[in-house]
Amino acid sequence: MAKVNVDAGVCGYMTKIEATSNGGTEVKLDIVSDCPHVQALAEEYKTAEGMKEVLAPFGEGKLFESAKKHIKHAACPVPSGIMKAIEVASGLALPRDVTMKVEK
Repeated sequence: MAKVNVDAGVCGYMTKIEATSNGGTEVKLDIVSDCPHVQALAEEYKTAEGMKEVLAPFGEGKLFESAKKHIKHAACPVPSGIMKAIEVASGLALPRDVTMKVEK
């Protein structure tokens, strides 16, 4: 299982993602968010085919199709967090934190 917590920044919304592999190609997703747009994505996107999703060209695949439909802000970090959870749950990446530091 992989767990990813996303603090989306200035919007103040928190998202918790749990991804669990069935031992094959399917990954079950449990996504809980304060953001109504992310929660709408979570209602639609409950499972992923790990290898297929991770190796899809950037911006393609079911995750990004659902994100295009529901997420209203192009810089939202939540879809990347979901992808990282899928990678780790599928055994395609090691669990490591990702950091973005924004300064002006």
